Amino acid sequence: MIDRRHALRAAAGFGLLALFPGAGRAAEPGKLRIGFQKSSTLIALLKQDAVLEKALAPLAVTVSWHEFTSGLPIMEALNAGQIDVSADVADTVPIFAQAAQARIAYVAQEAASPKAQAILVGADSPIKSVADLKGRKVAVTKGAGSHYLLLAALQAANLPFRSISPAYLTPSDGRAALASGSVDAWVAWDPFLSAAEQQTGARILQDGTGLSQYKRYYLAGADYAAQRADVLAILFGKLRETGTWVKANPDAAATRLGALWKLEPAVVLQANGRRSYAVEPVTRAGLSEQQTIADAFRAEGLLPRPVDASALPIWVPPSL
Repeated sequence: MIDRRHALRAAAGFGLLALFPGAGRAAEPGKLRIGFQKSSTLIALLKQDAVLEKALAPLAVTVSWHEFTSGLPIMEALNAGQIDVSADVADTVPIFAQAAQARIAYVAQEAASPKAQAILVGADSPIKSVADLKGRKVAVTKGAGSHYLLLAALQAANLPFRSISPAYLTPSDGRAALASGSVDAWVAWDPFLSAAEQQTGARILQDGTGLSQYKRYYLAGADYAAQRADVLAILFGKLRETGTWVKANPDAAATRLGALWKLEPAVVLQANGRRSYAVEPVTRAGLSEQQTIADAFRAEGLLPRPVDASALPIWVPPSL
């Protein structure tokens, strides 16, 4: 049995204390509260166009938008009942939330985008392979999808995680650390990845191909998923339509998102080219890599308890 104090200490290291069961707040009737990050591509476009507000009006449901700095705080808010649905979060985020006993459910996924995250080194770095990272300092965002990519890349190079010195930094701080030379490598995801390549000349050492599928997931509070299938069906349909539009209209999408994110359209065009944006239902069989991720983090002592990745509730679109 896992000692609860040990579990709490491990969770605290990832900012997960708020996810342990506590007094949540019930969903507010007639509302859909969406948590998102600045880089939540499809949700950003839906928000800008007020598409959901229009689609949900016949159900007398209004929409409110709540911005967060990263995926884990979104999960905290979801579990606490402060929001109803999350925009896309990296594949690792539901794993950490589940380990902290959050009451959440899968709603949808974006199909694999392995090239949308990578290990970067400076343009003039002598590092030529992942094996060369031994003894080096590597910036990574703790608990992010990029964290798992680093674990998987090191394992493929027959290096334990302890063979490098991790520097747990936000994306902006990681980029600055690589540029200043205070770290030897940085693990990033798009659009941060493409921005660093184009703006600083940073070089990709290893992307996720063959190592990490890098799916992104949309989630809901477990109670909300059980009670508002009608709302989630509309959300699922609009996400799917928007993802299709982004891939069919790459230049227009890059222009719009570049203005929203304050990035050059060329950066966004490259970043969007690496993302699938194919919104799909979640299936238990499709969660196999989620279990691999959970086991990898558990083996490194980074999860407070074992996780059965297929145990979370899965909302299924009514047409399937």
